[in-house]
Amino acid sequence: MVKPIRYKTIEWVGGLDGQLRLIDQTLLPGECRVVTCEEIEPLWEAIRNLRVRGAPAIGVATAYGVVLGIRKAPTTATLFEKLGEACDYLSRCRPTAVNLFWALDRMKRVAESVRTMPVDAIKARLLAEAQAIRDEDAATCWAIGQAGQHLIQEGAGVLTHCNAGGLATAEYGTALAIMYAAREAGRRFLVYADETRPLLQGARLTAWELAQAGIDVTVICDNMAGLLMRQGKVSLVVTGADRIARNGDTANKIGTYSVAVLARAHNVPFYVAAPLSTFDLATADGTAIPIEERPADEISKGFGRVTVPEGVACYNPAFDVTPANLIEGIITEKGIIRPVTQEVIEQFFQDGTCKAKEKG
Repeated sequence: MVKPIRYKTIEWVGGLDGQLRLIDQTLLPGECRVVTCEEIEPLWEAIRNLRVRGAPAIGVATAYGVVLGIRKAPTTATLFEKLGEACDYLSRCRPTAVNLFWALDRMKRVAESVRTMPVDAIKARLLAEAQAIRDEDAATCWAIGQAGQHLIQEGAGVLTHCNAGGLATAEYGTALAIMYAAREAGRRFLVYADETRPLLQGARLTAWELAQAGIDVTVICDNMAGLLMRQGKVSLVVTGADRIARNGDTANKIGTYSVAVLARAHNVPFYVAAPLSTFDLATADGTAIPIEERPADEISKGFGRVTVPEGVACYNPAFDVTPANLIEGIITEKGIIRPVTQEVIEQFFQDGTCKAKEKG
């Protein structure tokens, strides 16, 4: 498949004494800088401050974070003490992306399964599991692209919000993987990337990725989406997701809900692309999804320029929830879920096609 970027978004280099390397996404598109993390604290800061972002990439980074947190433990008892501390610490950096908690639970289960092994063997097993999570995510994103690429026809106009590409995952992306697969199939189309305020992930990241892959992309202000739909320029909308409740309500970057409402008003199909690990079957519906609130200065002093008068409050939720009834389908690595209802989702997880990953 067409690859979006030359560098790996997140990569472990070396053995247990190695380091985690990340693309610092806060510097894009002006500079593509790879930063290294050899301790858990710099990784926590990188996740919290969006140097690495996107639900799947956060899950991968978190798994490696567990390795950073335990690798210096001299004994098995100390290792499990450090494991608990690392998981508790990492769970507090960003609350909405369910992949973070899914990865932590998976790492804890693996550690328990090899508790009787020598301490160095446990460490090696945890690093191998983190590597497996990373590799599985890349394969999953490739499969999502294959499952959804037929939705993009020759000459289509595709609108996307925020960044659900290779920068948000181990490779390829979720929503953007569909575009890469469609392009590789020989179809030409135009992508409209919402700039995605207040941090401009669409303008800075999505447009950068697509341009590098040779895909025609045009950046629009968030408040232009309705006009483009009215003009007939948008054939479909595809976004990613940070958490999907049991009934199909989907949390994604703030502004996604508005796009979904506009798409319904203009009879434009609205799709969500996400791996099965993004489903949180323990959460009944979107009202129970925790919504992260970011610092006010991301709005009032965005990118170093004061744009709001001193003393004026700013409300800055990082995500919103799109109700299931606005979603045409959820594109997963195992196929497309539609219609998006609790009954269909539960059947999808129960019929042997896939195994539910419930948040513990």
